[in-house]
Amino acid sequence: MSENTNSTTTDLDYKKAKKKEEMKQQVVTFALMIVFTIIAFTMVTAGLDKLFVIPILIILAVVQVGFQLYYFMHMSHKGHEMPSIMFYGGTAVAFLTVLTMLVLVWW
Repeated sequence: MSENTNSTTTDLDYKKAKKKEEMKQQVVTFALMIVFTIIAFTMVTAGLDKLFVIPILIILAVVQVGFQLYYFMHMSHKGHEMPSIMFYGGTAVAFLTVLTMLVLVWW
């Protein structure tokens, strides 16, 4: 009986530590997203050259989408393989569609 109780306590401690670590990651990610947003607004309001600002804004946006997917939508967890496959498949199809339309319009 004591082995079962010890195992349950160990499992509970492990789950608590895992949830604490996950919450810490979410708070850090949220803080980084706020910092990225402040950087983006500052760059736009500072009146910097568009050729400099636009690529930086796109990079910041892509990083924020990655944070949203992996930390807030939990796509990095086990059991989320199928939604990940569907998401990446849809992204690939959308990218190819936009690329095809751009090529057709330019030629």
